Amino acid sequence: MSTEPLRDALAEALPDRPFTVRFWDGAELASTNGAGSPTFTVRSPLALGHVLRSPGQLGIGRAYVAGALDVDDIDATLALLDGYDPPPVDVRTKARLAAAAVRAGGLTAGIPRVTAAELRPQGRRHSIERDRRSVRHHYDVSNAYFALFLDASMTYSCAVWSRGAETLEDAQRTKLELVCQKLALQPGERVLDVGCGWGSFAIHAAREHGVHVTGITLSEPQAARARERAAAEGVADRVEIRVADYREMRGETFDTIASIGMVEHVGSVNIDAYARTLAGLLQPGGRLLNHGIARLRHGEAEAGPFSERFVFPDAAPLHLSRILLALESAGFATDHVEGFAPDYARTLREWQRRLEANLDEARRLAGDERVRVWQVYLRAARRGFETGFTSVYQVRARKT
Repeated sequence: MSTEPLRDALAEALPDRPFTVRFWDGAELASTNGAGSPTFTVRSPLALGHVLRSPGQLGIGRAYVAGALDVDDIDATLALLDGYDPPPVDVRTKARLAAAAVRAGGLTAGIPRVTAAELRPQGRRHSIERDRRSVRHHYDVSNAYFALFLDASMTYSCAVWSRGAETLEDAQRTKLELVCQKLALQPGERVLDVGCGWGSFAIHAAREHGVHVTGITLSEPQAARARERAAAEGVADRVEIRVADYREMRGETFDTIASIGMVEHVGSVNIDAYARTLAGLLQPGGRLLNHGIARLRHGEAEAGPFSERFVFPDAAPLHLSRILLALESAGFATDHVEGFAPDYARTLREWQRRLEANLDEARRLAGDERVRVWQVYLRAARRGFETGFTSVYQVRARKT
């Protein structure tokens, strides 16, 4: 089936086009700015099927992840999406576009399947069971997959380069030690590590500061690897790793709590309960270090459809002011706040470089669809920190 009618309909709807579109039958819609890039290659009518069934970002994202749509330059595409303001499309033009997509095979090529890289969360939003499924969808790809681009400590959060580090390993050690110093850890203290991942902070704090750390994660593969690493580092007697939700922690108290890269998964509906729960787990005068991504702009959605389905289902970076309000309402006094947006941008750039140096192995471990998601996610997250859409903050507070 010819795609020329679709090309002509797109040309009418988008008279100013800083991009090129190529179709599987050789038809091409040239850019109008002379640059030509980015170039979108529609490899199959299945791409049209995805967009017809889910118009907008989700349909385009599905087509890309499935490999039915490709781009020659992901960074240029993200820049285009940030800055391109297409003209409004009236009902007649929408109908013409849809009809042309149908004639090009958008509904006859077969029903596009939902890729394995996509999760449709079920159940009450931010319930324990739904959060567990959402978190595992991202983290349970495989430990070996994450090892391809993380540092040797398997730290999956912002590294700190701004204290002079030149390598990712040094920058992550700097971050871990900075958290320990901000918490003023003392030998023998009990520390709770909320969202402990592969155990990097727990192991560092136990080894370097003589504390006893209880780490909690929702991912069993993470927990298993963290236990192995604690044993290898000789701190298994001071590091306990549990598969548990923070809301399941009862009947215990700790001297300090570190929550690193976890608050983004809490959501606005649970942020007050999160703060109250952490306060209830601390001794009077206990210290908290809350490290997390925050949105900077108001009036925008917490997350877009692509991230909601493919990257971090149900994740919702909140505004720093909302997090501070929750902590203060729960009985915390904030002592110090520090932002690390440039540090996270550099961290993501390094993760991207490492992943793309190991693409063949990444595809073997996780599949092409998951790797395509990560190639977009790492770049989009970096752009967020570079353009002022997001930042990342460490908040030190004490229970009054």
